[in-house]
Amino acid sequence: MNAGDWKGRPLGTRTVSYDETRPILYALAVGAHATDLDLVFEERLRVLPTFALTLAQWAPDALGSAGAFDVRTAVHGTQRLRVLAPLPRSGAVEMSAHVSDVWDKGRAAVFDVTVTSEYFEATWSLFAPGSGGFGGERGPSARPRPDGAPDLSLPVRTDPDQAALYRLLGDRHHMHIDPDAAKAAGMPRPFMHGLCTLAAVTLPLAAAAGAHPADLRELEARFASPVFPGDELAVDAWKAGDATAFEAAVDGTTVLSAGQATFTAG
Repeated sequence: MNAGDWKGRPLGTRTVSYDETRPILYALAVGAHATDLDLVFEERLRVLPTFALTLAQWAPDALGSAGAFDVRTAVHGTQRLRVLAPLPRSGAVEMSAHVSDVWDKGRAAVFDVTVTSEYFEATWSLFAPGSGGFGGERGPSARPRPDGAPDLSLPVRTDPDQAALYRLLGDRHHMHIDPDAAKAAGMPRPFMHGLCTLAAVTLPLAAAAGAHPADLRELEARFASPVFPGDELAVDAWKAGDATAFEAAVDGTTVLSAGQATFTAG
């Protein structure tokens, strides 16, 4: 099969069960504090919508395991999330997944894996070097950086132990914890999960928008460069109607680009 032949391929269904421990662990892993009782105390718990991405991680992994691309070189390019209903504090979430698009970037292909449930729709865009050149469409361009100075700038400091904590949610790839595995992947040391970094940024963005982070309704961003545990992100944000456009950088290097988050009152 060439890369284009994977478009439309179903990746199956899966039901994932959890109790209140997992969304609390998730909130702590992405930067919530013990004082954020409605994120970390089961009696008041509101589940962060980005927790859904840990429940659905099986889908992009399933595509790699099926042989669509070389899992050693493919990278997570972009993530999108649309919230349909609040996730329960505990229970079971049934999901289905398919390859919604495959884009031809010339020397690489981008596979879009979409997971749907009654609570959310999420799409992983996976950049696969060496899989392009099959004659397909190039796909949409990334959202450009907004014109003008940002409306606000926010510091977001990651924790040195954050990747070790986040991997307990299911993404156990060794490069996030093992120095030897990180070096084999071309990194000087273990690095943050992109989805952890992205979720961490939504907490201060919600506060700046006067919203609760559980009021997130739509989220999108491109993973531009790695973040290492302990790094401090400089987040720039621009109001764009009901949405907030954002970028994040570490020491002047962009790590999240083409970001956009939308919150609504809960």
